[in-house]
Amino acid sequence: MDIGVISVRYARALLKSATDAKLEDGVYREMQLLAKSYVDVPQLRQTVDNPMLSKDKKEMLLLTAVGGSEASPLTKAFIGLVLKEDRENMIQFMANSYVTLYRKQKNVIRGKLTTAVAVTPETEQKMRQMVESRTKGTVEFESEVNPDIIGGFILEYDTYRMDGSVKSKLNAILTQLKK
Repeated sequence: MDIGVISVRYARALLKSATDAKLEDGVYREMQLLAKSYVDVPQLRQTVDNPMLSKDKKEMLLLTAVGGSEASPLTKAFIGLVLKEDRENMIQFMANSYVTLYRKQKNVIRGKLTTAVAVTPETEQKMRQMVESRTKGTVEFESEVNPDIIGGFILEYDTYRMDGSVKSKLNAILTQLKK
């Protein structure tokens, strides 16, 4: 069976259980944290996939990755089930699938604002509201400071990209001058 199919099935079941128990937002944060832990700590995959490591130690590692003792009972039960079924090698994919399914169900759009200098919270909020009004959804906004763009901003969400950076304008002028 395909890893994608299995991980989506587990993620769907977790989302349904979480929604029924009205815990989907907390489980969403925990699954985001788990997916981020796999990215931030590459050794986590190797350790969890190690057949010599006991299920108890794997469970302890995975629970730590989702927030430790503060993890919801549903997430704890889910991790226990995944380990019982010997599917721990797919748990990263399950976490990513849950995040994707949750965003689709709740109409959550990811957005990113890149500026040359840090912006005020008010400016960030205005950009978030603009994106939310255009998409009719909730926006998870990420801000990034990148001095390389010189000035202006780059706003990305969904498949949309608005590049108002000084760097891109200078590059456009340079291209025109070369013709």
